[in-house]
Amino acid sequence: MEAIRLLGIRETPLSVDEVLAAVGDHAAGGTTLFVGTVRDHDHGRPVTLLSYSAHPSAEDALRRVAEKVAADHPLTALAAVHRVGDLRLGDIAVIVAVAAPHRGGAFEASRRLIDDIKSEVPIWKHQVFADGSAEWVGACD
Repeated sequence: MEAIRLLGIRETPLSVDEVLAAVGDHAAGGTTLFVGTVRDHDHGRPVTLLSYSAHPSAEDALRRVAEKVAADHPLTALAAVHRVGDLRLGDIAVIVAVAAPHRGGAFEASRRLIDDIKSEVPIWKHQVFADGSAEWVGACD
């Protein structure tokens, strides 16, 4: 069975249950889950709204990142989904999960997966602050 079980960039709300179910595997001794949510501040400034946009190549880039992580780490399953569009405070923006034979491998692969998504997948965040100002950020947080 292929280690990459679920990948996607979606305009609809993300499901922790769906991602956890995708990485469920009896060969795994450890499963990690990271859930990135919209917080109410950034750099000490109150945030009221976020909007994520993705380049048309973002899903291909997400697959390349996942393939690299799967090739470089001993894991049994991997999943990653990212949301685009307008999100409100508390909404889930990204979920990654990794199952591996041992907890250390699961933690290492999960950290690498979210970090590489942030740095290599062309998804941009537009955040609006309480004072009405706004900024674009290069990738997800």
